[in-house]
Amino acid sequence: MKRIGLLTSGGDCQALNAAMRGVVKGLSENVDELEVYGFHNGYKGLIYGDYRLLTSRDFSGILTKGGTILGSSRQPFKLMRVPDENGLDKVEAMKQTYHKLNLNCLVILGGNGTQKTANLLREEGLNIIHLPKTIDNDIYGTDVTFGFQSAINIATDAIDCIHTTAASHNRVFIVEVMGHKVGWLTLYAGIAGGADIILLPEIPYDIKKVVEAIEKRSKAGKGFTILAVAEGAISKEDAKLSKKEYKNKVAERKFPSVSYEIADQIQKAGGTEVRVTVPGHTQRGGSPCPYDRVLCTRLGAAAAKAIMDEDYGCMIAMVNGETKRVPLKDVAGKLKMVEPDCQMIKEAKRIGISFGD
Repeated sequence: MKRIGLLTSGGDCQALNAAMRGVVKGLSENVDELEVYGFHNGYKGLIYGDYRLLTSRDFSGILTKGGTILGSSRQPFKLMRVPDENGLDKVEAMKQTYHKLNLNCLVILGGNGTQKTANLLREEGLNIIHLPKTIDNDIYGTDVTFGFQSAINIATDAIDCIHTTAASHNRVFIVEVMGHKVGWLTLYAGIAGGADIILLPEIPYDIKKVVEAIEKRSKAGKGFTILAVAEGAISKEDAKLSKKEYKNKVAERKFPSVSYEIADQIQKAGGTEVRVTVPGHTQRGGSPCPYDRVLCTRLGAAAAKAIMDEDYGCMIAMVNGETKRVPLKDVAGKLKMVEPDCQMIKEAKRIGISFGD
């Protein structure tokens, strides 16, 4: 008998269900007896014993379904060692739930914060397997995370749609793409959507350079300009501030986000009419694209094999087109950033894309 637990934590994305389906189908086809327990709303379900026994019906027809059938929630890693309002030790509570169900393994699907807690539970002696989920593609140790390609498709579509109205009205348009700390999604969607200017958190921008790039296009007879701006884009001036100083400045910002601030600066510098479009959470919604369905099926099947091999404490990664087991201790807490001098950035600059630097 194999008993496994499943939970999805952090922000949702399009392919969580597909990944869980891959795990369960991979086990059910190869294990004589299997029990699968799903924990509701992420780590909350594990902490407070909110779970249910899942059956094959739960995993039927969910390959194409976005979101997560188990629900999710954000449980900050830095608060995991802090007792809840009733004094409950959350880590001990999770361990007790795990042992109460006599689980062989807990499969955790999530991003960086989720991964850090997964590693904490590994250190506490639980058998853990992590599947890398995030539209940001910022998990260290894997070439790609599931949800990333689906989000690229949506963000690119938003930029595509802006092209016609931008050209019709000879306007500057800013499309704000998700990504607070890293700019992979903005970089890929920006290039795929034909953005003229791409602003990323890893490459602090000079607003004068941004305005120059717009004026250059205007002088060349191109009546519109499209900017793909990561929600975590930062100016060179702000990049020099301490974390505390920058946090205070953002709290006092009169604009809803950095994109509106950039729009205001562009308008004041050149009198150019600027519009801002924010696709927002649509980038995390809808059905997973075919690429993510295949990716999740492979990652899920690889996780099932690791469980059968009783090889725990790992993240199932995709490296050079192959699934790989990467020790959690080697990757937890690390971010995969866009390198400002990477080949992709150089190639984008070569075709005239400005990064505001």
